[in-house]
Amino acid sequence: MLRLLTEVEPETRVVVKRIEGGIEIGKYLEDLGVSEGVELTLIAVEPVHAHVGPLSLKTAGREVIVSQGWADKIFVEKEGAVVPLLRLEKEDKGIIKTIEGGKDFKGWVSELGLDEGSEVEFLRHVPHETLILKAEDTEIKMGPGKTSRVWVEDEGKTIQINYLKEGKKAKVTKIAGGTRHKQEMEEVGIKEGVEITLVGKEVSTTAPQRRGNYVGAKLGEQMITIGRGMAEKVWVE
Repeated sequence: MLRLLTEVEPETRVVVKRIEGGIEIGKYLEDLGVSEGVELTLIAVEPVHAHVGPLSLKTAGREVIVSQGWADKIFVEKEGAVVPLLRLEKEDKGIIKTIEGGKDFKGWVSELGLDEGSEVEFLRHVPHETLILKAEDTEIKMGPGKTSRVWVEDEGKTIQINYLKEGKKAKVTKIAGGTRHKQEMEEVGIKEGVEITLVGKEVSTTAPQRRGNYVGAKLGEQMITIGRGMAEKVWVE
């Protein structure tokens, strides 16, 4: 009987029968060695350790902030193993092996300098602060994950608004994240061309923790890690 890979019990050996999701997903899984007819052993559907707040990374010589939702779709090679970006700890480095998601998503993270083949270094978790912004005469409160998708021009440089100094005004040059995200921003007064001021930050003492679930499997003698969303495209018997 066919089952999704995520429904298989630990330590069960299965054969891949069908992969859904199109050419891009098929190619990613093939690069891991997973294709129709391949035998593998599911080890566990495991939670990655809890993370609080967005991630601060260093890539291409600059520091960038990545929301957890975006980091959840990026996998890196570290010491010969492919692991979720969310598994990196302070000063860990890895090479981006694959970015789950469509071309649009890859384009958004590429603007941060995150491309397949890029080296990234985990710097720290960004404190779960609420940023207080002012666009024209409207005061806006927003978390660091969402604001990391807003870019402004400050003294001739384009930066994420998280790095704008308190009390400083800058012009919004870009909002990454697709039509829906841009519409949400526009509804609160943030759009390209608007001048915006970072008024201050409020530190939350009750920051939510988030865990991502990943499938660990053994392919011959090689351990591989597959994101849950990707594993739900794989049917096995």
